[in-house]
Amino acid sequence: MDLAARIRRRRESVAETRVVLDYHAISPVAHVDEPTNRGTVLERLLDHADPVFDGRLPPNAYVWGPPGSGKSAVVTALFSQLRRVGPLSDSVIHTTTRGGTNATPSLVYVDARHANSEFGLYQAVLDGMLDESVPKHGVGTAALRSRLADTLSDDHRVLVALDHVDEPGTRSFAATVEAFEGMGRSLSWLAIGRRPPSALSVDGPPERIEVPAYRDLALVDVLTARASAGMARRAIEHEQLRRIAVWSDGNAHDALCVLFAAADEAALADVSTVRERDLHAGMDALPQPSVSLGRVFALSANRQRVLARLIDIDDDQRASVDAAATAVAAAPAVDLSVGTVKRLLYELAEIGIVERVTDERSSNGAGRSPSRLEPRFPIHVFRRLHALSDR
Repeated sequence: MDLAARIRRRRESVAETRVVLDYHAISPVAHVDEPTNRGTVLERLLDHADPVFDGRLPPNAYVWGPPGSGKSAVVTALFSQLRRVGPLSDSVIHTTTRGGTNATPSLVYVDARHANSEFGLYQAVLDGMLDESVPKHGVGTAALRSRLADTLSDDHRVLVALDHVDEPGTRSFAATVEAFEGMGRSLSWLAIGRRPPSALSVDGPPERIEVPAYRDLALVDVLTARASAGMARRAIEHEQLRRIAVWSDGNAHDALCVLFAAADEAALADVSTVRERDLHAGMDALPQPSVSLGRVFALSANRQRVLARLIDIDDDQRASVDAAATAVAAAPAVDLSVGTVKRLLYELAEIGIVERVTDERSSNGAGRSPSRLEPRFPIHVFRRLHALSDR
């Protein structure tokens, strides 16, 4: 956010009693243009991407780090800024010993949570490279792969950042590597994931860039910047932000979920500052362990509608998958059959978005005990963000 916008917000908040001025600014699924306290990582990524400034492609690389360390934030910020620079290779110096090219490599960011198949991967890369539209239906995977291979050349190269590889519901690192094999030297990739290189199913590339978890003071800076952009002045104290940072143990996603939920609790109570009870409510709103909201919002519209209804039904209606499916399907906004909802609930449990917890108290001694469905994501934050997205 630019300085003028910050000044305007502070002027507007002088007579403002609302705690939250901009929910997007404190959202745990929103990325900022310039990530806070990630300068060292950005420098390492810039060093790796340096050949792009010379019209060439860098080698393949793997960016890795724990959840909430800002991997997606720094990569999306870097790619966004590099695109804004424009045709970098126009400044290539041609000499008798070093050739040059006027073709700047394309920079394509692909979220594996959305492109979670080989077809989706090729479609997303082509869509990022070409001006014309690339079909999402009516064409086979082999045809798209062939089109990508034909599109690549010495004058049409691409650096692909593939985010969230090797997560539940996304393609493995090995499958990603295999999908790009045979593309020659006109394509290089930057894979982003959580697993350390030693845990990958195949040997990773020689270039490996680690993104460490945030230190407490760095995470306080992140929270301060977000609160300054999205909350009224003096709506939250520095000590409260410090406590959130320490509680979150280096995970910016979890810290922002707590900030968001606490601020919303205060806003709903129509008070001007975040109270102690709001802070505790924000911390209690985050299940442990918690699924990233980025994964939840990458789900299809039908799955999100099912989750939005699931978190609003009574506990006894979640006592079994059958009961939950019946209650969820009864909502007009869901517009799905009981059978379809049941299938989606099983799929959501399989990828860890919800958990099937055996309820021994409901067992009658015959057969398997029913499984109660428990959401594994921040319900409060999801509910508010999902409602805002429907406006």
